[in-house]
Parts: sequence; structure tokens; C-alpha cells
Amino acid sequence: MTAARHHLTTDKRWVIKIGSAMVTGNGAGLDLAAIDRWADQIASLRAADREVVIVTSGAVAEGMTRLGWTERPGTLPELQAAAAVGQMGLVQAYADVLRRYGLHTAQILLTHEDLADRQRYLNARSTLKTLLQLGVIPVVNENDTVATDEIRFGDNDTLAALVANLVEADVLVILTDQLGLFDSDPRKNPNARLLTEVTAGDPALEAMASPEGGKLGRGGMYTKVIAAKRAAQSGAATVVASGATPDVLRLLAAGTPGIGTVFSPGQTPLAARKQWLASHLRGRGTVTVDAGAAQALRQGGRSLLPIGVISVEGRFDRGDVVRVVDEAGTELALGLINYGHEAAQRLCRQPSTAIAQLLGYAAEDELIHRDNLIVTRP
Repeated sequence: MTAARHHLTTDKRWVIKIGSAMVTGNGAGLDLAAIDRWADQIASLRAADREVVIVTSGAVAEGMTRLGWTERPGTLPELQAAAAVGQMGLVQAYADVLRRYGLHTAQILLTHEDLADRQRYLNARSTLKTLLQLGVIPVVNENDTVATDEIRFGDNDTLAALVANLVEADVLVILTDQLGLFDSDPRKNPNARLLTEVTAGDPALEAMASPEGGKLGRGGMYTKVIAAKRAAQSGAATVVASGATPDVLRLLAAGTPGIGTVFSPGQTPLAARKQWLASHLRGRGTVTVDAGAAQALRQGGRSLLPIGVISVEGRFDRGDVVRVVDEAGTELALGLINYGHEAAQRLCRQPSTAIAQLLGYAAEDELIHRDNLIVTRP
């Protein structure tokens, strides 16, 4: 047993993402027998003193079935309506089957806005951790009924990774219809090789992953690779495995070789505040920097000074999270900015010594201090 697999046998806190195809029989309504099989395996994890958070897809698919729709709707209001209808049956199904194993559940619906707001982020974390301490299994889904294109996570792989960060999980398990990550698309290349152990954040993995999602999902292997990279920021290992493998969760918990792809974190976990920064999928504004500032950020450990800033876009206030991009528009970092958008625009290309003269005050010498900045693309 390799070291990466051995950790799965001892790690305590698991976040398990179960995709639509795993709970709906590829879209034909909720597969209650399948959900019962997941409950049986999750009960065995709880019996081994592991804490479990479920991140589940399936609300839209279940809602489609209840409404008699055969094609996934294309408009946001229709998706929200399907989610509202389907969420009832989805959560009730988990509650019913897990109760048979003596386990309590709790429904948690999140939007990106919940995690972008610092106070709501901390409240969500406290609630989830309290539920785990009480032995309750949180069942988490995106709140599709109120999410908009601007605030939605976009797929439950991303949501699962952010939940793993939120609760500081040891393991994130993403169950899918593929055996794991291959070195090329196995649907197109019969000689594609399963990668059983890799390092999260390896740029080569993103090139290998297929950007194409399945019929019901919005993800695809690419989003799972990115999810593993996000989960690694809080020190979590990620496993991408086939939900069709019998007893897959028990096999993973036993460290069985060859089951899925294990993404080792490969990095020091971020401090709690920077984990919150990393949970932002977008910022209030965008700051474009020159090549020198970009290099300083990529190397890490440097603050962003006004003199390296070319331009500022968007409307934001002091303390808001903004994106930092290079001249090609590639995101480099996220950070809490020390000045509002009007002041930041005036400070572009100016030395820090000129701040007081230009603004009449000097809150900070840096536009973004390194303690409030996370590099997203080293």
C-alpha cells in the first residue's frame, strides 16, 4: 500500500461528492436503491468513526422527472424551478435511507455569495463543524433556486472542493461515471492509461483532462482536476473514482490499490484566511499588473504595490476581494484591496510615497498586502 493510499485508511473527515448519474439512474428519476447503497457504505464509514459530509447532485434531474421534462432546461428560471421541485425528493431520500442506519442528516444549501461574504462563510463553517461534532451528516447542494449566473458555483465538483476547504476535510471523494483520471480521453483513445496517483495542482493534469461534461452534469474531468487543486489548498487529498465500482467507499477506506485516482495535496495548507480568499470564484473588480509585478506575485511572498498596476476595472470598496491579472488577462491572484476603485484608479503607476499627496491620506503603502493575497497561478 502506498503512502497516499494509506492516508485514506486513517483520515477522519471525508467530503463525498455524488454526481447526478450516481443517484438518478442516468436521469430516470431518483434511484432509491442506489441511494440506499451509498447510505450503507457511508454508515460503515461512520461506524469506523469517520465524519462525513455529502455533496450531492440530482435535484435538477429529479425535478425534470417530476415535471415530465426529457431535456435539461436551458433557461435559469426553468433550472431553478426544476431544482426547487427536485430538492424535496432528493434530500428526503437521503434522510429516509440514512435514518434506517440510525444516522441523522441536515440539509445545507449554499451559493457562492454565502462563501464570498466573510461573516456568512464563518457561519457556514461553524454550522457544518457543529453538525459533524453531533454526528449528523450534512447533505450539501448548491441553492439553485436563488443562484444566478453571476453567483453560481457552476458545478458540484467546485462546490465539493470549497466545502472540503470549509470544513478542513482530510479527504474529498468525487464519484463519477469514469474510473478516474486517464492520460487521455478513454472515450476516444482505447489505449488511455488510468493514473492511480498524481499530485494536485500539476499543470500537466489540466492538459490531460477532458473539458467535456456528461449529459446530466456540468462538470467533466477538467472540473475534477481543478477541484482537487482547490481541495489541496486546505491540505485535503482528493480521490476521483467510479461510483459504479461495488463498495467503492469501503475499498477506498481500506486503501485498496488501483481504485480511482488519488490526488495528493503536494503543498502546505493555506492559513484559514487565505482559504477563505481561495473560495472566491470571482472578485468585485480586476487589477491589471505589468510584467514585473506579475513576476513578483508568481514567485510569491510579495505585496502588490501601486506602481506595478496598469489599470483598474470594476466598482469595489476597501476590503473587497479583487482579481489580479497580467497584461494577457490571465488571473494571477486574489486579494483584499486596501483602496476603493476610485482611489485605486488614481494610484495606478504611482510610487507608494505619492499616495498621501494624491489622495490626501495614506491607508497603506500597498494596494494589496501579501498577508491578504493568494496566488492562484504560481
